[in-house]
Amino acid sequence: MTQLHDLRLRLLIQQESENIANSHPAELDLSVVQARCLCWLALLAEAHEDQANDAESRGDTEQAMGWFADSMRLRDVIQVVTTIEIPLPDCLEAEATEAIEDDSADGPSFAA
Repeated sequence: MTQLHDLRLRLLIQQESENIANSHPAELDLSVVQARCLCWLALLAEAHEDQANDAESRGDTEQAMGWFADSMRLRDVIQVVTTIEIPLPDCLEAEATEAIEDDSADGPSFAA
């Protein structure tokens, strides 16, 4: 079940990054977006852990478990986001140039 959840989350994040890239191709660097999101997710996970520790010190075990579970889910999201490879804009241009050069090396292609 956990693998299915991770797979769904990975797919969702990849779809969103593609949507962002397609809607703002020249204005947005997805690697910067990913880095910023990771920073905010880490801060949010730490805040949830702090809330869990506060609830535990007050003796509210149920609330502490809830905050801790949320912080673990955020850590899982961080793991998934960090494993997604977002191509850098310079790499995309280099790949496109290589593809064009490969196509021209094969000779002219005729489309019907």
